Amino acid sequence: MTRSTVLKWCFLTAMLVGLPMLGIVLAGLPVERYLEFPPITRYVDHAPFSWPAFFAYLVFIAVMTLPFWVIWSRHFSKEAVRKRPLYPFPIWGWGGVILGGTSWGLAWTRFAWFESLQPHTFTPLWLSYIIVINALTYRKTGRCLMCDRPALFLLLFPFSAVFWWFFEYLNRFVQNWYYSGSVYGPTTYFILASLSFSTVLPAVASTRDWVLTMDNVCRPFARVKPVHNPCPKLAAILLLIVSAAGLTGIGVFPDLLFPLLWVSPLLIIVSFQVLFKESHVLTPFSKGDLRPVVSAALAALICGVFWEMWNWYSLARWEYAVPLVHRFQIFEMPILGYAGYLPFGLECAAVVELLGIKR
Repeated sequence: MTRSTVLKWCFLTAMLVGLPMLGIVLAGLPVERYLEFPPITRYVDHAPFSWPAFFAYLVFIAVMTLPFWVIWSRHFSKEAVRKRPLYPFPIWGWGGVILGGTSWGLAWTRFAWFESLQPHTFTPLWLSYIIVINALTYRKTGRCLMCDRPALFLLLFPFSAVFWWFFEYLNRFVQNWYYSGSVYGPTTYFILASLSFSTVLPAVASTRDWVLTMDNVCRPFARVKPVHNPCPKLAAILLLIVSAAGLTGIGVFPDLLFPLLWVSPLLIIVSFQVLFKESHVLTPFSKGDLRPVVSAALAALICGVFWEMWNWYSLARWEYAVPLVHRFQIFEMPILGYAGYLPFGLECAAVVELLGIKR
């Protein structure tokens, strides 16, 4: 890694971490409450539900996703997809199934003998998910991330913890979710939370591999009309300015800008990569092959459904406080909140690709 590359990513990190705090300082808000650890105090007074806002967000989500539905419906063939020979489901996959079933049962029950361990079921649940989804990919292709690239696969775990701690930091400025069911001191909280956060990237990356084996889902996106940007540097500069401004303002206007928690970091990273003439997660649009984009977004959405479902009746859990659109919950998540998993999947892909795992 060259010195310029190191400086570039240091500057990018400083932007992503520093801009929200800069907004707080410029607005004259008390900095110390955003640095409370563990985060307990709730200081953001969220706006109540609003039908106009709900429909506005709904229309925006529909507009952004409609082209993908159109591509899929136009190119999807009802003819039988050529069946590939399946490989035997690996024995370690069955181990994951057993671990997952056991962990799920313990997470949703309240046995007295398990009381001391009851808050700690998240990590084994997601370790089992990661094992099983890799086993399902292996059954389809004879290969999987966990077996083919074990060193990079294991590297995802510590990077994942750092990655999600960043989003926990951003949440301090909007307070869209908070945790309940257990109370720990700073050191214990950091260790236990880091263990849980370490499963995010391996889960999404492994699910993305599995989605790519689904021909009926991905094949329609293999050959679409390329989208070319005639002025990529100018667009990147403008996008960088707008997204940086949005990230700066999330703590000052949390009710209006809270969706940018999921969008601005992605746009800032992509803008940097465009300016440095590097490939990025949106490059497939210019190549006419959207499978990497679609698989990343769907992988996070699939994981999101499992995250929300398993969280629903666990003892140590998270709850949501989303302004303007907090209604029609599926498990704990308001229905429109699931749209946030789509850009989050691209952010996961961007970080995974930085580690050398490309799709």
